[in-house]
Amino acid sequence: MSFPIMSSATEFIVGDDSGWTLGFDYQAWAVGKNFQVGDKIVFKYLEGAHTVFKVNGTGFQNCIKPPANEALTSGNDTIVLATPGRKWYICGVGSHCDMGQKLAITVQPLALSPNMAPSPSPSPLTGKPYPPKVAHKRPFLLNPH
Repeated sequence: MSFPIMSSATEFIVGDDSGWTLGFDYQAWAVGKNFQVGDKIVFKYLEGAHTVFKVNGTGFQNCIKPPANEALTSGNDTIVLATPGRKWYICGVGSHCDMGQKLAITVQPLALSPNMAPSPSPSPLTGKPYPPKVAHKRPFLLNPH
């Protein structure tokens, strides 16, 4: 009997070895990466030098900072990508966002592994699942002795 195998989550260090900093092209960094529900992104930076804000598309485009109490400030901020869709992050320090310190990604729904194949498809003729195969039995006679 085989059991479904769940995909393991991936942890992405934003900016790889450069981390979360000025002068880095985060959009180019994100190209080709497959972010899925359950993955984590980690923003690494010198504490006090930068912040991380999760924003909406308008906040991303216009570098609109949410209230300061929503900032991530540890220098090692991990965000679990819990839902699919577009996600936007900016630095809230000075004009860092305007200078390009921002990241937009698309999170995909969790992909099924090959062992998690869907159940059999319905019959194309009837729209109903194929009937199970039943072995045919021969009638037997009882000996009346």
